Amino acid sequence: MPDSDGGLPPRYLRTPEAARFLGLSGRTLEKHRTYGTGPTYRKLGGRVVYALEDLKAWVDRGAKTSTSDPGNGAVLPAKRQPPIPYAGKERR
Repeated sequence: MPDSDGGLPPRYLRTPEAARFLGLSGRTLEKHRTYGTGPTYRKLGGRVVYALEDLKAWVDRGAKTSTSDPGNGAVLPAKRQPPIPYAGKERR
């Protein structure tokens, strides 16, 4: 099957476009970026952009086939996540 992008470079979306693509508000996408729970993004100069394939991959992390399916991952809510406990030797 031929490549659907016709050999064009990857498409990058600014925050408002990316939010519309995901069905989120721009503010929610900004919160995801702040808390590290959102899709991968890039900074080009002072601009934040999202690659279309990164947005699709982020959405696919939450894919499930039923309510009992644990899935391959999770799309976390746009809020601060608890810190991961220290896994090394106990400090004194």
